This record gives sequence, C-alpha cells and structure tokens, in this order.
Amino acid sequence: MNTVLYFDKPLGWTSFNLVNRVRGVLSRHIGVKKLKVGHAGTLDPLATGVMILCTGKNTKLIESFQYQTKEYVATIKLGATTPSFDLETEIDAEYPVEHITEDLVKQTLNKFIGEIKQIPPTYSAIKINGKRAYEYARKGDEVELKPKTLVIDEIELLDYKMPEIVVRVVCSKGTYIRALARDIGEALNSGGHLTALRRTKVGDIRVENCLQYDDFVKNINNLITTE
Repeated sequence: MNTVLYFDKPLGWTSFNLVNRVRGVLSRHIGVKKLKVGHAGTLDPLATGVMILCTGKNTKLIESFQYQTKEYVATIKLGATTPSFDLETEIDAEYPVEHITEDLVKQTLNKFIGEIKQIPPTYSAIKINGKRAYEYARKGDEVELKPKTLVIDEIELLDYKMPEIVVRVVCSKGTYIRALARDIGEALNSGGHLTALRRTKVGDIRVENCLQYDDFVKNINNLITTE
C-alpha cells in the first residue's frame, strides 16, 4: 500500500488515466476499496516517458520528486505555430525557414541555457480565477499568464532534418517544453511547435528502467507484495 512506482506513460494517455488505472489494479490486488495514489509531475497526452507514482503514505514523497531535474527529448517542427504549441490544435500560422541553418540552430539553443523567463502555454492546467487556463483557451477566451523563472541546465541538438529538429533538454521543475518550442521558433525568426516529446529522466530515474503498464498488469504478483 505504500510504494513508489516508475512508469513509462503511454502515448495518448493523460497523467490521470495512468493514475486511475494503476489505482484500480493495485486496489484489486491488495483487496482495498480506497487507495491513495498520486503522481510526481504531469505529462501531456501527446508525451511519453517517465512518470513517478506514489501510493499510500509514500505520497508524501511527491514534492521531493517534483523538484528533481528532468530530461526530455523533443521534436520541434519549425516554420509553423499552433495555439497549443503542439499537435493538440491545428496550425494557425506559417513562417519562412530558408534562413535557418544547423549552425544557427546550435547558436540559438545556447542562448536558452541558464536562468530564463518563460510564459506558460494558455493550453495548460495553470489555474486562473479557479479555472484551468486550457478551459479559457478552448472557449476562445483570452487569458494573460505571467512569465515564470526557470532553469535550463543543458540543451543539445540531436538531429537536424528541416523543417524538424530534435533536441535534448535538461531543465528545472515548471518548464513547459511546448513553450520552449515556441520560444526557439521565435528566436530563429520563424515559428515552432512540438510534434513529439519523451521524458527520458527524472532525477536518477531513467525511462529504460520504468515499467510498461501492460507488463505491470501481467506481472503484478511478482512486482507488488501484499505482505
């Protein structure tokens, strides 16, 4: 009842989908009707990778996990923007990319290393007057979000195949990689939006060491003891 589990969140699932399914499996396994389960950092439905779930008394560890450094691998399409900064919404504007070179991308990425200010996406779970920002955004209502201070420890160009680039980002809590894609596009005098995202590491927890949900369900007797 009191454990910490590391999952590789499937594509298309919300963070709450994973929490609810794991809670159901664990509750049935240990024979309880109610089980406290929480996650230590959300991932968008279109993202995959490391999600840490804490149960029972170990939910008190959630905050400590949230403050650990995270690593992502992000695919960014340059030359176009979307309102959500990813594939949740349709392209709303297109921009030139002919001037963008691999060297220019590398130089531009270096400008993001260190402490930066970032305006969160309007399509986010940030609360404004008791409502989530995305609730306003999906209705077409304008909202003003204040810039947040965060830290980018590392940012590295992994692949350059225009109009897409793949970058590895090591960053602090509160970083929106979707917003980073927007900002990189703007810094390149173009546009940009996220087309794929994988959280590859949280603290010392690597995605290759995480559980797949289906394997968890099949092997729960070996993974979780009720003693």
